[in-house]
Amino acid sequence: MLMNMKDLLAVANKNNFAVPAFNISDYNMFNGIMEASEEKQAPVIIAIHPDELSHIGTEMVQGIIAKANKATVPVVIHLDHGASFEQVISAIQAGFTSVMIDGSSLSFEDNIAICKKVCEAAHAVNVSVEGELGTIGTTDKEAEAGANQIIYTDPEDAVKFVAESGVDTLAIAIGTSHGLYPKGMKPELKLDLLKEIKAKVSIPLVLHGGSNNPDKEIGESVTLGVNKINISSDIKAAYYGKMREVLKDEGLREPNTIQPPCVVAMKEVAFHKIELFQADGKAKLY
Repeated sequence: MLMNMKDLLAVANKNNFAVPAFNISDYNMFNGIMEASEEKQAPVIIAIHPDELSHIGTEMVQGIIAKANKATVPVVIHLDHGASFEQVISAIQAGFTSVMIDGSSLSFEDNIAICKKVCEAAHAVNVSVEGELGTIGTTDKEAEAGANQIIYTDPEDAVKFVAESGVDTLAIAIGTSHGLYPKGMKPELKLDLLKEIKAKVSIPLVLHGGSNNPDKEIGESVTLGVNKINISSDIKAAYYGKMREVLKDEGLREPNTIQPPCVVAMKEVAFHKIELFQADGKAKLY
């Protein structure tokens, strides 16, 4: 069942769970995530970053839409970290049901302005919009772009931002970073800040940089009201880590021999995230 993120996360917000947003980079990974979601009967957000979209091509989106429409669980196709109005419009034209416009590096006023412009265009065609207030850190060159310094979301600013921009979901900065944390770097989420934001903002909250964080903190963030958590590096590390292992056999060359064990490894991570976010079995709520 294909739907937009506003409708998907309204159920998560009401029932106190988080929907995983898995970033996929090829059709094989997409198939694996769909298998994991259907096996766990969990709603899922298929997130595609502009860099990933340029790699797979917009033509693949039609295949994702076709599979989503046949799925036994709710599915959202979401543009992750759209950097411009033009990128967002291209994604909407390609069939995405949800888009993010990331104006977090802009001034507060300019961030509101670009989100409002995107909302006016997207809402007209029933596409939901995610905005971001504050900045997410970055850990390595393979990660999505992030800020060198985390700027935490101010709760009062969040109230004004939501009211004036019209966004359907809000990505907040409470201490996460994109990518995998290097040895010796221990993330620490400001859960008290999350509580304060949740008490003031009624729309669903989003946590970016969900990979490689302690399960205890992520689990608590779900309990405290986060409704969408982005996972990219963790599933890709599992997928390609297994692929490196498989390719030690130099006689292998066929994708249908090489890729299935990689999907199994990725699905194990996906299963864990789905359960951690309390999303397993929640498809029945839709």
